[in-house]
Amino acid sequence: MPKDSHNTYQIKISGQVQGVGFRPFVYNLALKYQIRGTVSNNEDGVAVYCNSSKKKVADFLSDILNHKPETAIITTYSIIDLPYIEYNSFEILPSEINKKINIPLTPDFAICNNCKTELSEAANRRYHYAFTTCVHCGPRYAITNKFPFERAHTTMDDFIMCDTCKMEYKAPTNKRFHSQTNSCSSCGIQLQLTTNSAEVITKNQIDCIDDVASFIIKGNIIAIKNTSGYLLCCDATNRDAVITLRKRKKRPHKPFAVIYSSLEAVKKDFNPSIHEERMLQSGVAPIVILQNTKKTAIAVNAIAPNINQTGVMLPSSALLELIMQKVGRPIIATSGNLHGSPILSEEKEARKKLEKVADYFLNHNLNIQFPQDDSVVKFADSHKLVLRRARGLAPNYIEAKAISKEPVLAMGAHLKSTFTFVPNTQLYVSQYFGNLENFDVLERYKTAIDQYIELFQTSPKTILIDRHAQYESSILGEELASKIGAKIYPIQHHKAHFASVLGENQLFTSNKKILGVIWDGVGLGDDNQVWGGEFFTYHNSKIERLTHFEYYDWIANDKMSTEPRLALFSLLNDKNLVKNKFSETEWSIYTKTITKNTLITSSVGRLFDAVASALDIVDVNTFEAEAAIQLENCASSYAGNHFTDFLDGFDYDKIPSQYIIETITKTYRKGGAKEQLAYSFIYTLAMAIIKIAQKNHIDTIACSGGVFQNSLLTEILIKEAEKQTLILNLNRELSPNDENISFGQFMYHQHIKN
Repeated sequence: MPKDSHNTYQIKISGQVQGVGFRPFVYNLALKYQIRGTVSNNEDGVAVYCNSSKKKVADFLSDILNHKPETAIITTYSIIDLPYIEYNSFEILPSEINKKINIPLTPDFAICNNCKTELSEAANRRYHYAFTTCVHCGPRYAITNKFPFERAHTTMDDFIMCDTCKMEYKAPTNKRFHSQTNSCSSCGIQLQLTTNSAEVITKNQIDCIDDVASFIIKGNIIAIKNTSGYLLCCDATNRDAVITLRKRKKRPHKPFAVIYSSLEAVKKDFNPSIHEERMLQSGVAPIVILQNTKKTAIAVNAIAPNINQTGVMLPSSALLELIMQKVGRPIIATSGNLHGSPILSEEKEARKKLEKVADYFLNHNLNIQFPQDDSVVKFADSHKLVLRRARGLAPNYIEAKAISKEPVLAMGAHLKSTFTFVPNTQLYVSQYFGNLENFDVLERYKTAIDQYIELFQTSPKTILIDRHAQYESSILGEELASKIGAKIYPIQHHKAHFASVLGENQLFTSNKKILGVIWDGVGLGDDNQVWGGEFFTYHNSKIERLTHFEYYDWIANDKMSTEPRLALFSLLNDKNLVKNKFSETEWSIYTKTITKNTLITSSVGRLFDAVASALDIVDVNTFEAEAAIQLENCASSYAGNHFTDFLDGFDYDKIPSQYIIETITKTYRKGGAKEQLAYSFIYTLAMAIIKIAQKNHIDTIACSGGVFQNSLLTEILIKEAEKQTLILNLNRELSPNDENISFGQFMYHQHIKN
C-alpha cells in the first residue's frame, strides 16, 4: 500500500445532494479512483470518508464538483484531515438519523428521457409501468416524511422491493443503484380506474391507461391522481369537453393548461423560444405560457377565452407520459380542486368533492405527503417570470444566505400564500398555497407549517407577520407566537416585496442607493392607507418611501379588487361617464359611498383595472387578475409604433394616477384604438420608473409586486433601462407576486435597521 494512502480525509458536501443519485455517483467515482472509504447522507448533506493521497483526494473532489448529477446543486464543500482510519473497500452507509437536518429539501423531478424510453420497450421490465423512476427523476418532496432522504423516510416505505428491484438497487452499474423510489409493476404502486360513484372498472395496469385514453377521446372528464395531486383532464381539441369542464368546475373564463406529448408536438401548435423550450424540457416540467399561433389546433377559445396565450406543459411523470402516448393528442390538465380550494391528493376527499366534475377517477395507492400544484412560468424576452412556484421549484431556495441566530418563521401574505422557515442555516420557502380566506387552503397551510416544525424538530423563536393584523396569516402567526412563546414582528407588505428582490439579487451589501419599485393590488401602508404604487430607496440598511402614485378613493373594500369598473368610477372626475356600467341601485349606492369614503389607495393593480374598464375590456372579473391579463393581451396585439408616454414632459412629485385615466378615457371615447391606448399605458408606466430613477440620480432599480408578472411591462422596462444604462433587478427564482412576501419578511428582518 502506498505510504500516502495512510492519510484519511473527510469530504463534506452541502446543497441539494440528497435524492439526486449523489451517493451512487460518488461510489462509482471512488471505484474509478481506487479510493477506499464510505459515503453517507447526514444532517448537513453528504459525508465522504476515505483513505487517499492529498493529490488524489483533491482530484477526486474536483471530479465530483465538475461531473455531479444533473439535478444536484452543491453550495459548500470542504476537505478535512483526520486521524488515520483504515478502510478495506468503498461502501454506501445507511444515513445517520435522529439529528436535526440542515440541508435543502429536494423537489420533485420530472421523468427523465431514459425512463421514458423504458416505458415503450416491450422487453423492458418497466414497460408500461406508470410509476417508473430512477435516481435522477420522480417524486421527492411530495412523498417525504422526514430526512435524510431514504426510502424508509418516504411514503415509498409502504412498498417492499421485489428481488429483482433489490438486485438493481444493489448493483453499482445499474441506473437504479440506491434509488430510494425504485419499484416495478410487481412490487410497486398500483392503479385503479373507477366511475365517479366508486364502481371499479379495472385494476389491470395497462387497461387503466388504455381505458382512460379511450374515455378522454370520447369527451369524458377524468380525475387523474398524479404523483403530486389530482388533475382534471379532458381532450383539449374537443371544445364541448372543455366547456363541460368549465361548467362543472364553475370556472367560466380562467385559462386551463394543456399537456402535450413532446416538444415536437408543442411545435406543431406554437413557436416556443429557446428559453421556453429549455424550460418545458427541464426537470421542473412546469406550465409555460406560450403565445398562440394561427396553426394552433387545440380549442384555444374554450381553453383561454379572449387571451392569445396558452399554458403548455410536457408530462411530468411516467403516468402522464403513458396517458399522452395513448391519447395521441393534447389534453387539458387543470388542478383537481373546486374553485379557490387547494389541490386534492387523497382519494376519498377527491371523490367527495369532484364526483360531480369528473366522470371517472384514475387512482393509485401512493400516499402524497406534500400535495402541490404545477409550477407556472412565462418569459419576458429571456427573463423568466415565475407566476406560481410549486411542484419542481419548491420548497427550498438555494441562493439565499440565512444568517439568523435563532429559528424564524415568516408567515407571508393573505393571497398567494407561502411561508418561509429558517430552522438553521438553510432557508426554506414553501410551495404556493393560495388564498387563506378559503378554509381548506388555510388548513393545508397550517398542516404544512406543523409538518415543517416536526420535520426539522425545531420551533420558531421569532415569527414574522404582515402589518395587516386581519390577514389569516397574521392571525395564525399571533396565535402560534402566543402558544410557543415566540417573539413576533409585523413587517409592512411592500417593504417585504422590496426586501425579497434585494435578497434574491444579493443587494443588501451594495454601497449604492437602490430604487425599489413595488407595484401590486393591495397592502396596508404605514399610514394605514391602501398602498400599491410605491417607490422606495434602500441605502445603509434602511428602506425609505420616496414617492408613490397619487392617492384615489378606495371604495367598496374587497369588491374594488374584483370589479374594475369601481376603480374607473373612483378615478374619473366626471362619474357620469361610467354610469352605464352600473344598475340604478348600484349607482345610487356607490355615489353615496364615495362621499363618505375615508380609505384611499395608490394601487397600480387597480390602475390596470381602471384602464381595462375604460377601454371596455373587462368591467367585472370572473377570476383573479382577469382585467390585467386581458389588458396585457390587448396591448400585446398592438403592432404599430405610434405609442405615447402620457406623462411626457410632465414634472411631478407623485405619479398622477387620475390624469392617466382621464387621458385614456377621453381619447378612447373620441375614437382612439384600444390596442394603442393599452400599449401606451404600459409604456407610460415603464417610462415613469426610468424618469423617477433619473430624477433622483439612482442607477440601480429593483422591481417586485404582482404587477411585474406583466411580461409586456417587463420587456419594455428591460429595454428602456438598457438604453439609459440603468441596472434593473427583478425577482428571479421567486414570483414577483405575494408568494415572495414570506421570503421578503425574513430578508427585511435580517437586514433592515429601521
